[in-house]
Amino acid sequence: MPENLTWMTGVILGGGLTLVGLVISFVVWRAKGAAHGLRGVAWSLLPLAAGLIGLMNAVWQFVMSIVGILVGLLFNPAVWAGVVLAGLAVVLYVVSGVMAARGVGTRSGSGASEEPKAARGGGRAGAAGAAGPAAGQVGAAPKNPKKTAADDDLADLGDIEALLRKRGIE
Repeated sequence: MPENLTWMTGVILGGGLTLVGLVISFVVWRAKGAAHGLRGVAWSLLPLAAGLIGLMNAVWQFVMSIVGILVGLLFNPAVWAGVVLAGLAVVLYVVSGVMAARGVGTRSGSGASEEPKAARGGGRAGAAGAAGPAAGQVGAAPKNPKKTAADDDLADLGDIEALLRKRGIE
């Protein structure tokens, strides 16, 4: 690939890109209508304008620089290690969010204060006692069930059911 383009090469490249764009714009015009087709024609004329102005060389150098950077990243093992670590970080973050939503791996306020007391007892029995209740508390139901917002919502459903019965809808 050449490093720089001459003016004539820029015009030829711009004309070729414009021709391809005009063909695509014609297809779009027939499929979606004049508004979309005219927008495509407008975008299609820009490469030829850049070639005639002499900007195609700058565009060429920009594109070749981006391609060079991407090819350099593609074949660099350190970059792939970074991609793997970023992917691992995303997976761990999502898993932790799911765990927190389900209440798995979290400590309740009362369980956290009980653990240090059990750990102070020392010995294997204290360590086993500290691990036992914490594991049991994860899925255990609360001792004093209180009225929650879901219960209030269900109470409202009784009014709705009565209204539906009154209208003859079951």
